[in-house]
Amino acid sequence: MRVAVGNIRDLTDETVAFAKQLGCTSITLNTPPLTGRPSFGSNAIGKTYWVEPGDDAPPVKWDFLELLHLRTRIEADGLTLEAIENVPFYFYKKIVLGLPGWEEQLENYCETVRNLGRAGIPVLGYHFMGNRVWRTSKAAHARGDAMTSAFDLALAETAPPTEDVVVDEDKLWENYTRFITTVLPVAEEAGVTLSLHPDDPPVPSLGGVARIFRSLDGFKRALDELGNSPNHKVTFCMGTWAERGVEDMFEAMDYFGRTGRIAYVHFRNVKGVVPKFEESFVDEGDVDCAEAIRRLADLGYDGFLIDDHVPHMSEDTVYMHRSRAFAIGYMRGLIQAVTGAKT
Repeated sequence: MRVAVGNIRDLTDETVAFAKQLGCTSITLNTPPLTGRPSFGSNAIGKTYWVEPGDDAPPVKWDFLELLHLRTRIEADGLTLEAIENVPFYFYKKIVLGLPGWEEQLENYCETVRNLGRAGIPVLGYHFMGNRVWRTSKAAHARGDAMTSAFDLALAETAPPTEDVVVDEDKLWENYTRFITTVLPVAEEAGVTLSLHPDDPPVPSLGGVARIFRSLDGFKRALDELGNSPNHKVTFCMGTWAERGVEDMFEAMDYFGRTGRIAYVHFRNVKGVVPKFEESFVDEGDVDCAEAIRRLADLGYDGFLIDDHVPHMSEDTVYMHRSRAFAIGYMRGLIQAVTGAKT
């Protein structure tokens, strides 16, 4: 079990140094801003690669060489790229919502997965939230008045439809079935693990779009029935599961841990449960994080954990270096205390 630095979007010398100074040996990238076009060189190590002139259209898939450059850039600094979390949502929004043009998006998504495999990137995190993560407040307060976010279903229920279509649960399952039965065989052939994140918040519907990965039953259908494969696992987001309740979180952890389906862990904490909760520092929420590490160790989990949502501390950066450094140090300390192993 080890800690990787997570939620990195722009790969810079500073982010690499941050990871190494915290004692981490690996990182994950979240929706890196790739051009999606063939790149054949660079004018400097770590700088933007040049592409064919005159082509500035938004990318629709990721390019092999760009992905390879990311991996080798990280390895050149003595780190490992554990995973990439999320392609840009517009890459597959039509697939999720069942909009015209989903066929082309599905073809492009498969090619992105192939290119990840060709570039030696082992894990792609994904979600199937048609209108993504919701919070009703960004002005809540954690310990010491650190800024954090919160959700109140009573406030969200007044939201208008977020899309031009209303997508009920049956339709979303239809769209997901088409997605996973097409993409998973490609991932298997490419040697890429797909890692499914739960719906955050875990409620039946928001803004006219259903949420099917809000409970263990939904995950069992996705992983045991529709996409049963060693190349299909879960991003175990402790915070999202805890939004349903700590007992539900540990039940899910035990289930996925026993069956070897945890690709990696989002290590975060919350106070409260749906319909109303707020984010917290990792050591002040409802989850006993030491018990979470003990449980993972007992389950034989030997993968990586990353920092996830963190409060914004005083005079922190946009990336929230201070808060992430606290979370990562806390995680590394827990692992060492529980397992005796340095991470």
